[in-house]
Amino acid sequence: MSDIILYVLALTLFQIWLLPMAVNLKNSAYLLSNRDEEVETSVTFQRIKRAAANLQETLPIFLTLALLSMIMGVDMTQAATAWLALRVIHLACYSFGFAMLRSLSWVGSVIALIYMALQLV
Repeated sequence: MSDIILYVLALTLFQIWLLPMAVNLKNSAYLLSNRDEEVETSVTFQRIKRAAANLQETLPIFLTLALLSMIMGVDMTQAATAWLALRVIHLACYSFGFAMLRSLSWVGSVIALIYMALQLV
């Protein structure tokens, strides 16, 4: 489970910081400025930021459940792996504008969290 947690944290770093930075390189001068004015960003950048905000909403729940499973000795590796895979799919679908697949991957990730929670009861 600790490996899955590390992969999730790597995804978080990639999704919240590295990917938006790479997509928004044309505005790198803005990052070095006083940021007095708003900068125009691409639709893809805006989607990536919204996907990152969505990840931040469920990440504490996932980390809590994963750590509790380690403390309680409950093996939830498959559910945690499914959650991670669905979050990667969610990021890709959100970034490229595949709304239906994005929604399905989000629902799947919530189901994985519910399954993880039920395993601890």
